[in-house]
Amino acid sequence: MVSASQLAAFAALTFVMVVVPGPSVLFTISRALTVGRRDALLTVLGNAAGVYAQVVAVAFGLGTIVERSATVFTIVKLAGAAYLVYLGVQAWRHRRSLADVFSAGIEATRGRTLRVLRDGFVVGFLNPKSIVFLAAVLPQFVNQQAGSVPLQILVLGVLLPVIAVLSDSAWAFVAGTARDWFARSPRRLELVGGAGGLTMIGLGATLAFTGRKD
Repeated sequence: MVSASQLAAFAALTFVMVVVPGPSVLFTISRALTVGRRDALLTVLGNAAGVYAQVVAVAFGLGTIVERSATVFTIVKLAGAAYLVYLGVQAWRHRRSLADVFSAGIEATRGRTLRVLRDGFVVGFLNPKSIVFLAAVLPQFVNQQAGSVPLQILVLGVLLPVIAVLSDSAWAFVAGTARDWFARSPRRLELVGGAGGLTMIGLGATLAFTGRKD
């Protein structure tokens, strides 16, 4: 079984990786600015579920395949990049709708819960950086003599989405508050919607051109 020292050591390393702003943080901020705090928090939950799905995949061998195969890595990377770009284009196309809604004095239309969760899940699951991180680092904290290696990976891997939810939720609240300020002006809100879309497109493009560090 997993010991307290294993949990503490992996939690410390995971915390350092998560708190440093990366694609997931920027994606969350973009969602908060574009569609609001509620959808951003749902995105955080979906993203955490996607990351833990990676943990499950690593536990049963997919992480090793991705780590060793440049072809599989590229496929996963491009799929994640394409999805981010798609979401960014949608946000850019509808950037004026938020301004129109606030100008009319009514609440902005929220995305369907399952759809928002799905978007976060897909982005989280198709993040090749976290797959490689989990595949390369997580097995090092497993005690082979303790047995049930997949179970140890599943238990240790819970720390990543839990810490990510806490950190990304904080960013979502901060960005959501900033959005409220922007919402006082339709022009500001239109700019925010466009900026959020461009940010997601930029994240997708950056991910697409990021190579393996091996």
